[in-house]
Amino acid sequence: MNKALESYGKFLREELAGIKGKNEDPLLGKAIGEEELKRQFRYEFIPYTPQELIALAEREFAWCESQMKVAAQEMQLGDDWKKALDRTKAIYVKPGEQEGLVREEGRLAIEFVKSHKLVTVPPDCEEWWGTRLLSPGEQKQTPYAAYSGHDILVAYANETMKHEDKLMSMRGNNRPFMHNVVPHELIPGHHLQNYMAARNKPYRRLFGTPFYVEGWALYWEMRLWGLGYHSTAEEKVGALFWRMHRCARIIVTLKFHLGQMKPAEMVKFLTDRVGHEKFGATSEVRRFIKGNYSPLYQCGYMLGGLQMIALHKEIVDSGTMTEMQFHDELLKLGPIPVEMLRATLLDQPIAPDYTTQWKFNAGH
Repeated sequence: MNKALESYGKFLREELAGIKGKNEDPLLGKAIGEEELKRQFRYEFIPYTPQELIALAEREFAWCESQMKVAAQEMQLGDDWKKALDRTKAIYVKPGEQEGLVREEGRLAIEFVKSHKLVTVPPDCEEWWGTRLLSPGEQKQTPYAAYSGHDILVAYANETMKHEDKLMSMRGNNRPFMHNVVPHELIPGHHLQNYMAARNKPYRRLFGTPFYVEGWALYWEMRLWGLGYHSTAEEKVGALFWRMHRCARIIVTLKFHLGQMKPAEMVKFLTDRVGHEKFGATSEVRRFIKGNYSPLYQCGYMLGGLQMIALHKEIVDSGTMTEMQFHDELLKLGPIPVEMLRATLLDQPIAPDYTTQWKFNAGH
């Protein structure tokens, strides 16, 4: 009976749905509609409509494009930022050297945040992390570096890949991109966040929200940009590419769930407007809509980051806390909605019937 069911399941999956574990597999997902989006945003304490958030993302995207042109000019390429992006993608290491690059970039990021007294980095957190190479199969859904269980997951060319897929993996995980990605995944990003979450209010993991978890890491991309962490034009292009990608995630996922964009159009947007390699864009869209993540997860990066930028202006720029005090406190409070972090830091009373009301829009 079990074998018969497995065989039938395989038939349904491969012959009817067309899912055979290949890059050409169809992109399948179910849109949840506008009313469900609104309900989920209220649950996450985000007081904006989907349409307002798309407009916000488009505004941030336009800022990224303008800064891309500035970087292109530094590279003597005029306003042609896509040519600057293409040149940046060509700065990659040889197969077998990517894990070494990750370790190198990790040391640079740790030294930067420590020397600038931005956040406390416990010695064992600094030392206790590793790397793991993603298989070609895993890269179909995770085409870029990620973080899991104290390890940075490294996406790169594998000998079993087609030649064009190898090249796209190497171009998509080039050195300037990794200069931005490694701090996001390691320190001061997810590794430090995970370390502190295990030691402070661990029960709050039950309330985990991408607007805190991913927002924290994206917030650091913004802060490091503002602090001059990216010194070369190519590094700036790498950082801007990823920020544009986070804007694009809001645009394409919300339009998908509103019924305004199909999966193929999402891939086209990522390749044409952001500059993704097709392999990476297809893998990203598959992850967005497959159902393994909540419908709002991809919005959590940019929106959570903007919430924390607004909170930084309100608390640090006012002199209420130092940089280190502010960041340490956010880590200790744990993964709850950022509006609740704000209420805690400002000692605001919260009534049982409290609803979201903080208009955090603090972008460009």
